[in-house]
Amino acid sequence: MTHRLSHLMIALFATAWLGIWMAQLTPIQLLLPQQIESLREETDWVSSVVAFGVISAIAGACALVVFPLTGALSDRTTSRFGRRKPWIAGGTALFAVALVVLGVQTTMVGVGVFWSLALSGFSMTSAAVTATIADRVPVGQRGIVSGWVSAPQAIGTVLGLILVLALGLTHFGGYALVAGLLIVFVMPFLLASPDETLPRVLRPPFRLRMLVTGLWVSPRQHPDFAWTLIGRVLVNIGNALGTTLLLYFIAFGLERADTAEVDLLVLTMIYLVFFTISALTFGRLSDYFGQRKPFVYVAAYLQALAALLLAIAPDYTIAMVAAAFLGIGYGSFMSVDQALATQVLPDRHTRGKDLGIMNVALAVPQAIGPLLGAFVVASFGGFTALFITAAIAATLGGLAVLPIKSVR
Repeated sequence: MTHRLSHLMIALFATAWLGIWMAQLTPIQLLLPQQIESLREETDWVSSVVAFGVISAIAGACALVVFPLTGALSDRTTSRFGRRKPWIAGGTALFAVALVVLGVQTTMVGVGVFWSLALSGFSMTSAAVTATIADRVPVGQRGIVSGWVSAPQAIGTVLGLILVLALGLTHFGGYALVAGLLIVFVMPFLLASPDETLPRVLRPPFRLRMLVTGLWVSPRQHPDFAWTLIGRVLVNIGNALGTTLLLYFIAFGLERADTAEVDLLVLTMIYLVFFTISALTFGRLSDYFGQRKPFVYVAAYLQALAALLLAIAPDYTIAMVAAAFLGIGYGSFMSVDQALATQVLPDRHTRGKDLGIMNVALAVPQAIGPLLGAFVVASFGGFTALFITAAIAATLGGLAVLPIKSVR
């Protein structure tokens, strides 16, 4: 049974996610591209983008497996500490250690291996933390709680970038910093948040085949789940195409290589302000009106508009306007769509597994986005096609919510 969360518990949710997002997105936005750039032998920037894309895609393949598997295993965990907490603790430890070791890698293979392990740790942690929303938060409060889960995404990215750039940290220093902050921010939630304990008598017998086949959710039997998943994949691919190669776009597309890192920070800060306001405002409004679909639909189209602005007028001033539109659109999408996802789950007994599948649609597009983006940039000779592709993906993602029937 779910009860309204106190302000303290919402704050613990938000703090944990601040550490999780910072540890994942600071490397994607800054540390990983810089590290790859320092290791590659080729001099053209396209090869750097491709290398970044390949490593991200390999890590994404790991997340594709870890997300639903962690969710499924946490559904049947009978630890006295709860169903989700052991996976949160284990995932956080793996995530932090992999980031620190990643910082000392001097080969592309090493970077690929330890970034894959880091993203696997991220997947374990976020799958278990996300499942607690469906476990503990009533439907009428899920919009605002999801807003506080989503808002730290932008805050964590900006805070991570500011700390790394202001302190002038090396790759190792940057990775070690976000790894340490990850542990600091997740620990209060891990220690203070209650967690449901599953009695052993209620745990179904373990069969590997049942576990594997259970990762499949039939679109025919659960169409609303399928449409929500499709929409999530498309919108997040659109977002990933528009953001994960942003440093390369500034440096090479806008020819501002000398100021690229500072420019990236400015755009990210603009994005932060609008993302945070949007996530908290529209998450609460979706609770108030009892509707999710209209907010998700409009949010997707605002992201498409942001991408089209960059495709039509590739200019730094226009990029600042696009950052604002993207922040509004993605902030609203992240908060309201997360609430929507918790309302289309097929079975309350498999929430962890089903939300793990949903979270694949969040992490994997971010991982494969650089590779897909690199292919588009390399094949079509520039960033215009990249942003057009991002706009198309976001538009289709908005259309995907229309057939959903069980949620307004």
